[in-house]
Amino acid sequence: MRNLSSHKSVVSALALCLLSMCGTAAAQQTTVTNTGNPDGKLGALSRRPSANKVETETADDFFLNQTTVVTGASITGLITNGASLGNIQNVEVEVYHVFPLDSVDRGSASGVPTRTNSPSDVEIDSATRSLSDRTLLIQGHVLNASFSALNTVINGINKKPLNTTHGEGPVTGQQVEITITFTKPILLPEGHYFFRPEVLVSGGDFLYLSAPRPIVAPGVIFAGDLQAWIRSSNLSPDWLRIGTDIIGTDEPGGVPPTFNMAFSLTGTAIQAAGTPGEPNCHGQSVSGLTEQFGSLAAAASALGFANSAALQDSFRTFCGR
Repeated sequence: MRNLSSHKSVVSALALCLLSMCGTAAAQQTTVTNTGNPDGKLGALSRRPSANKVETETADDFFLNQTTVVTGASITGLITNGASLGNIQNVEVEVYHVFPLDSVDRGSASGVPTRTNSPSDVEIDSATRSLSDRTLLIQGHVLNASFSALNTVINGINKKPLNTTHGEGPVTGQQVEITITFTKPILLPEGHYFFRPEVLVSGGDFLYLSAPRPIVAPGVIFAGDLQAWIRSSNLSPDWLRIGTDIIGTDEPGGVPPTFNMAFSLTGTAIQAAGTPGEPNCHGQSVSGLTEQFGSLAAAASALGFANSAALQDSFRTFCGR
């Protein structure tokens, strides 16, 4: 939850660069994860901080079967209050491990019912990307000029025992898909993670739309799919389950709804990466990349890195974890 300055002028200038910069990498990309299409059940705030606006983070999980270079993402949501794509000032992406990694277990001192299966306290520092520092580019597409979500979570993000609010009611806005390309790709080892995008909109907000849980086509099912979580700066470092903790149920013995969020990730699996922390990790990774792509220069081009030095720097960070 770092504070980065927003630069509205960056959006229009950088969004046009996507195709020219990423054509080679696009040919190598496969779908890493896809939760499917929005179901209209929920819109959850996911917003960068700004004057008079508290930072609010919505995160959903994904799983990698092997070391992967994540080169792009897409998120679907509502832009509210009559704002539009042109009002986007900043987009930031973070990746989190699953609790208790990168976390302090506060037990009963925690402000939430549970931290089991939540995102960790803090993000993976090497995986943060933002429009304002030009480590990602965006393209926006209007999917529907007027789309409604049946319920929302915007301000009602409260510590226990006041966490169950049942949501803040329906909202209608402009449904948009934001396609993200990482100018500095994200390298992650095999594992279970949470993906957290935030969008800062002048004159409005970005409400991240839910997708079905369990995942259905065209989504890609994976074992161990967890529900979406949310927190604001006032709740941090804790997180609440959007469905179980906030929406809840009025029925005695009833089962609260659970939600995925509508997002996808694209990237390329590295077939013979080294093991982070092992002495031979970097050498093994370089050898594997050369075998997979023919040369380090070809690997850098295919994976979306600026050059082979940038690729090697990323793997040095990867191996040193």
